[in-house]
Amino acid sequence: MTIIECSGLARRFRLNWALRDCDLAIPAGHVVALVGPNGAGKTTLLNLAAGLLRPTAGRLTVLGGERPGSAAARARIGFVAQDAPLYGHLPAGDMLRVARNLSVRWDDQRARDRLARTGVPLDRKVSKLSGGQRAQLALTIALAKLPDVLILDEPVAALDPLARHDLMGSLMAAVAQDELSVVFSSHVVSELERIADYLVVLNAGRLQLAGEVEALIAGHRILTGAGGEMSLGSQRAAVVHASTAAAQAHLLVRMPAGDQVPRGWQSQPATLEDLVLGYLRDPAARMLPGQAPATAGEVAVPA
Repeated sequence: MTIIECSGLARRFRLNWALRDCDLAIPAGHVVALVGPNGAGKTTLLNLAAGLLRPTAGRLTVLGGERPGSAAARARIGFVAQDAPLYGHLPAGDMLRVARNLSVRWDDQRARDRLARTGVPLDRKVSKLSGGQRAQLALTIALAKLPDVLILDEPVAALDPLARHDLMGSLMAAVAQDELSVVFSSHVVSELERIADYLVVLNAGRLQLAGEVEALIAGHRILTGAGGEMSLGSQRAAVVHASTAAAQAHLLVRMPAGDQVPRGWQSQPATLEDLVLGYLRDPAARMLPGQAPATAGEVAVPA
């Protein structure tokens, strides 16, 4: 089953396209990191999937064919917006009651137990909670709905490092317990390497990279060499991003797993951070599921 599937998806706000020509199919059973710079279209895509926006063009379904925003989809998706809509004047316990009355499925005891474990007092007003406590409250409400899919928009953006670590740790515990599918957007690359096993990169409103993290990393290498005097020969490789320093060329190269390293180049495995930064630095570079293998004609080595 796909949790988010779209074809030709686009969304425009007045004269500006926030998302264009997006073809994507995210399978269930993954923790999906949605990455991109500010204005890349991440929040727009998540809001479309949650049914809070309607596409300008294209098609989008969730949960194997449901219409975003339908009663069936709302009952099975837990959504936490970047500015979680919590009522500051209510105590946390009353906030739970409001959420319970708006939900089709709800596990009240689990919600209260989880707030106790994460140190969120039920009698304290939301406005008096710390940023980390408010984030835990929003996540608890989403999990208490017993969703099949959890969608989180920048869940750790406003948190300090300790609160961020605690939130992501509790999220992964919930994923392991409930076998949830999760889609979350983030700017914190270090968090991605710890929890994500599927990566989607958006840049300037267009899909740039998508796939399982393990396969993406296996299909890329970091090459270092004297670029002005060397080439990649006839290898089936494509340079994603190239930089030079001290007469050395540093390349993020897409090449089939198992191919020999081109003669004269030093090679090391790419990391998830290498992939994210390399593709974001070169918006024209794209690697999507089902894309044909690279050819030697795509090679461009800097002098």
